[in-house]
This record gives sequence, C-alpha cells and structure tokens, in this order.
Amino acid sequence: MKFIKFLLVGIVFGIVLTKSEAVSWYRIYEMFHFQSFHMYGIIMTAVIVGVIGVQLIKRTGTKDITGQPINIPDKDKGWKNYIIGGTIFGLGWGLVGTCPGPIFILIGAGFIGIGIVFIGALLGTYLYGILKDKLPH
Repeated sequence: MKFIKFLLVGIVFGIVLTKSEAVSWYRIYEMFHFQSFHMYGIIMTAVIVGVIGVQLIKRTGTKDITGQPINIPDKDKGWKNYIIGGTIFGLGWGLVGTCPGPIFILIGAGFIGIGIVFIGALLGTYLYGILKDKLPH
C-alpha cells in the first residue's frame, strides 16, 4: 500500500503520454524528419515544467517523503559527456522509435515486440555500469 501513489502516478503518466501520442512511432518519425512540431511542443513543455519544479524545490526547501530536505546538486561544467551521451541516446531513440519511458507504456499496451527493446535497454544500462569509470563525466 505504501507505493500505491507511485503506481497511480505511473498509470496517469502512461495515459497522458498515450493520449498525447508521445509514444507513437509515427510522431517520433515526424519529429526526427522535422515534419511536425507536435513532439517538440511536448518536450519543450516538459523542460519548462521541470525547470519550474526544480526551482520551486530549491527555493522552498521542499522535503522528500522521509522528511529530509531535497538536495539537487549543480551540474558539472563541460560538454563532452552531454554531446556523447545525447548522441547515443538520440541515435537509439531514432533507430528504435521510442525512448526509455514509453517502453513500459508500449509493453502495457500490448506491443510485445518492444520487449526486445526493453532487453536492449537493460543490457545498455548494465554495460554503462561496467564502463562508467572509463567514460567522461
């Protein structure tokens, strides 16, 4: 029962992404071919909401579920890690047609073939864990 609120937020998040067509391969295809503003609008909205949320957390001293203050450290200066990581992420997103969040939504919607993508995401995460000390951070 303790985690029911997280499950409910996940369900609502899945419904919102599905209804906004953010999990649609065709919308992602349009985005990568610069044919539609739809996905860029969703991404920009998410960035703006995230920036506002982080600023509110930092300025109001919001506490986490255990009562501890939330500490959001500043990002490291540099650009290599963002360029390399963003390129790998973008290539994977473009080739597969989905990013990590919608993988679960698509599996839940009955697209069983996306399970291969899920296994690939798990293997990629595992590989990163092995190689993270050798990568630029």
